[in-house]
Amino acid sequence: MKKLLVTLCAAMLLMTGCGGGADKPATDKPADNFSAAELKLGMVTRLNTDEKTMGGVLDQFAEKIGIKGTKHLPKFYDSFNAMQMGLESGQIEAISTYNSVANYVVANNDKLEIVPNDALNKITDAFCFAVRKDETALRDDLNKVIDDMKSDGSLDKLINDYVTNVAKGQTPPAVDIPKVDGAQTIKVGVTGDLPPLDLILADNSPAGFNTALLAEIAKRLNRNVEIVQIESGARAAALNSKLIDVVFWVIVPLGDDLPIDLDKPEGLELSKPYFKDDVAVIKLKANK
Repeated sequence: MKKLLVTLCAAMLLMTGCGGGADKPATDKPADNFSAAELKLGMVTRLNTDEKTMGGVLDQFAEKIGIKGTKHLPKFYDSFNAMQMGLESGQIEAISTYNSVANYVVANNDKLEIVPNDALNKITDAFCFAVRKDETALRDDLNKVIDDMKSDGSLDKLINDYVTNVAKGQTPPAVDIPKVDGAQTIKVGVTGDLPPLDLILADNSPAGFNTALLAEIAKRLNRNVEIVQIESGARAAALNSKLIDVVFWVIVPLGDDLPIDLDKPEGLELSKPYFKDDVAVIKLKANK
């Protein structure tokens, strides 16, 4: 497995997704502990917006669903680990992530807790694969596997085994991806830093949901999959420069309340969603 460390300086880089929405009940309660403040909020780098624009999007969303009293001030980070360091150093006051990630991280770090009643809790995002615009055949192959795995229940089983039912405090297991002699190789870019969804262990072994899903895709397409670790902000550049063939996740909000292209710059084609999750906010526990 190769590890690609690419750093982009463009402020417009943003993490993309396949769906998000606000189909949960609205509330007029402000975010706990942030009711009268500007909230400095860490977020994984998005590919098609900047921090200021993202803040405006979040504030408009909060206003639309009837939550008032908190102004969101996003700060982008290229890794979840860097966000946690920013939280502990006081650069930010909270982290925007996903329920599955929040539950995993809080279970492994007793300094952190999940914040209820923030406007972001009303957002659901879908995760998609991204390929280059001219790779529609590869996109179609991925879509077929996603559809087949949904139909036969194997996708739900992987989500249950590697996301929903991960034991608290336990690291998801490494998973071997099968190799086929003479088969075509697909290079897949992963951040490896969004456990338990996207995880590279300390010994560089790919683990958890991403690896289990990619192993099944490799088997069903009869192709080899090579994992390349990249930073979040480098996803689009790595794809368009052909250093990788597929980005493991791009995010799209479900519903019509948020722009769908915040994580999807021009030149990318997205697969059908293979996973969706609600947004969650975590922060340091108050000193007692």
